[in-house]
Amino acid sequence: MQSKDSFDSSGLDGTVLDGLRVVDFGQFIAAPSAGQILADLGADVIKVEPPGGDASRRSGWQADACGPMFSAYNRGKRSIVLDLRREEDRDVAMDLVRRADVVLQNARPGVMEKYGLGAEQLRGELPRLVYGSVNGFGDSGAAAARPGLDIAAQAESGMMSMNGDAHADPTRVGFTVVDVLAGRTLATGVLAALVRRGITGQGAHVKVSLIDVAADALSQQWAEYQILDTVPSRCGNGQPTMAPAADVLTTADGRIVISAYLQEHFARLCECLGLPELAQDPRFHDNASRVANRPALLRVLAGALSALTTEDACRRLNAAGVVCGAVRDLQDAIQTAQATTPERVINVPSPGNRSLRMPALPMTIDDASSRDAALPDLGQHTAEILAELDRQRETMA
Repeated sequence: MQSKDSFDSSGLDGTVLDGLRVVDFGQFIAAPSAGQILADLGADVIKVEPPGGDASRRSGWQADACGPMFSAYNRGKRSIVLDLRREEDRDVAMDLVRRADVVLQNARPGVMEKYGLGAEQLRGELPRLVYGSVNGFGDSGAAAARPGLDIAAQAESGMMSMNGDAHADPTRVGFTVVDVLAGRTLATGVLAALVRRGITGQGAHVKVSLIDVAADALSQQWAEYQILDTVPSRCGNGQPTMAPAADVLTTADGRIVISAYLQEHFARLCECLGLPELAQDPRFHDNASRVANRPALLRVLAGALSALTTEDACRRLNAAGVVCGAVRDLQDAIQTAQATTPERVINVPSPGNRSLRMPALPMTIDDASSRDAALPDLGQHTAEILAELDRQRETMA
């Protein structure tokens, strides 16, 4: 920590980052989601917001200041409003940073430097500081100054070109997958830097770009392109080099997805569906043949599954060791999660007496249970945080 009194952890319940203080200048998703991970792990995360608040508070939402995007990535934080255009507010921000272990931000290159809050500016004074930043296209080169959003990274990385039906336009992944992965990448880098700091005392600047995160997510496709000398293309749900693999099939009352491309698994699938002879059919006797004859294979499998409900099909296939899953809409998926793994769902109260049920941090450490955590109202903790700073200044005087 920057100072021994940076955070009083006496009121917390023993999570792994108790005593760690994070100053989160992030907007929208990438940096705030990294901050939420650290908060879920027990850190004191102070969210610094401009007078109008994080833009995600009202992104696609006008009813109050806790819209869906903000609600997804800001639980468990404390909010302070600072106008960094004002010198006195920049002084407060500097006081917060001096007492922090981690700073997070995802502004365009040069913005934080304009306020004296850039990584090199701060680390010159605070060599133990771990500074995490996210931008669209890196911090050097011709593209560094470009505005970067998830959709641009999906497009330029090649991700969109592989997503969707072969005879339709390229399709984005149906949620901000690159932003979400960037937040997790940033949190991983920050935690690694904190481990090193614990050994050497040295801080770090952890840099993440959306385009790099998107490229990393496509590592298998990079390898396939170079080894097979073929540019990956859109092929709908099925995987282009394996069958059946990620193929969607209709049941009597819904849809399931199946992967059984290994010979042993395909034989199990055929036996389970009462079609043992299918494994010996010359059209389907090995993976290459099944890929070449995928439409015919899917017609046969769909015919067998049409007599089974989704529940019955999944029960049979799972019992036979065949990978499958019911294709659920989000409403059904949420209801299933709350019914089958309620310990992995937490309460997230927000201002205005609304409470959401949200997925918990997708990990456990020493089997500790996940904590409910509230969303902060805009500036809710400003007075509290300023009072803490005053006390700390008096202590250090």
